[in-house]
Amino acid sequence: MTDLTQATAAELGKLYAKGKTSPTEVMKAVLKRAEAINPRLNALCVIDAEPALAAAKASEKRWMKEEPLSPLDGVPVSIKELVRVKGWPASMGSKLTDKTPAEADAPAVARLREAGAIVFAQSTSSEYGHKGVTDSPLHGITRNPWKMDRTPGGSSGGAGAAVAAGLGPIAIGTDGGGSIRLPSSFTGLVGLKATFGRIPAWPPSLTGELSNTGPMCRTVLDTALMMNAIAKPDLRDGWSLPADDVDYVKAIKGKLKKCRIAFILRMGDHPLDIEVAAMVTKAAKRFEAMGCTVEEAVPPTNYRETGRTFVVHWLSALQRLLQLYPADRHDQFDASLLAGAQAGLKYTLQDVVDAQVTRREATIAWNAFFEKYDLLLTPTLAVQPFEAGQNAPIGADGKPNQQWSPYTFQFNLSRHPAVSVPCGLSRDGLPVGLQIASGHYKDALVLRAAARYAEADPLEFPTLPETMK
Repeated sequence: MTDLTQATAAELGKLYAKGKTSPTEVMKAVLKRAEAINPRLNALCVIDAEPALAAAKASEKRWMKEEPLSPLDGVPVSIKELVRVKGWPASMGSKLTDKTPAEADAPAVARLREAGAIVFAQSTSSEYGHKGVTDSPLHGITRNPWKMDRTPGGSSGGAGAAVAAGLGPIAIGTDGGGSIRLPSSFTGLVGLKATFGRIPAWPPSLTGELSNTGPMCRTVLDTALMMNAIAKPDLRDGWSLPADDVDYVKAIKGKLKKCRIAFILRMGDHPLDIEVAAMVTKAAKRFEAMGCTVEEAVPPTNYRETGRTFVVHWLSALQRLLQLYPADRHDQFDASLLAGAQAGLKYTLQDVVDAQVTRREATIAWNAFFEKYDLLLTPTLAVQPFEAGQNAPIGADGKPNQQWSPYTFQFNLSRHPAVSVPCGLSRDGLPVGLQIASGHYKDALVLRAAARYAEADPLEFPTLPETMK
């Protein structure tokens, strides 16, 4: 392999083991590529080169002694700016935050360091991760390496853009309504929102029990390697699940025969891009060819009702920002964040209680659904990557289409595991994602299904960006 920046984490581990390259050589190659590409891509807002090179040298010594800490030892990883990294500012993509360096690592970061991974960069997010694209008053616009005039999605768009562009093969993102899966769909990655609590988080997210920390990678195998490192309990997370003792690398092996699969193309009366519909339908047929039973199904919840419920949860959380920061600085917020926070102030106590009731009812409905079906297939998003700098794509009526992401938030409400896996490229050469979901605690099954599909219909990843024009 001539370009080390295009290697997966699993490939790097094998190269290290055989002595064909070193963590230092890889880290230098990634840093060099970041220097060339990141100024236009704007995916990384902190690049901590000297400590990264020191960590690479330490990893190199361990590999030479045949004593690596894990298969991820010496693998560069970027961390979304909403996730604490010791020594880096927890900027949250905001001009208003205190930029004092964090005093401790978040659980996922700590576990990655223990596995020997090199935490070398912080990736961009929308301000407080409040929207499904990645631009902020603090950092500006992050771009999609597949087409630089398009958004990589969000709010973990910096993580998605970085991995897709070869700026580290793995990344940590967060997902409160789809913020790992959205950018994974738009950048051709595998992005997992695990069962809530499977990957512990600290400090608690502003959006509370909606938010998850998780892996973003080019392959399911790399995702499994990350899960082996980060899916461990942490006492700082009050919702952290007990250890499940699953080896995710082993768990993704095996066939899916006799698997009962539901296919839902639309969650409701929202618009759906015709190419996305065709590609995801084709993907569902792949599962039939693998020996699964696939049948079209109806969502067990009302799309508009669950959508309203999610919005109440989301905006009532965002309004807290108006109390955290003085009123004379509110004009420094992203305009859409400020508008959302102000809208959140209008909800009554009854609105919030009703939303909690509807959330519980929706969770029970999805639980019953997953008693009948082992897996669910949907599009990850209803659209293809749209223009960077916009909060939503323009619909057929010439107005912003606010219903472009109707699939992902369902499982933030219900806490079920869901993964986005690429299912091909559109005629414009842009990635489209397939979402695979399942019952609580069936994270390994979701990843196994993603692995079998990726084998049957692999995405050939070009070196991105293909042009810097």
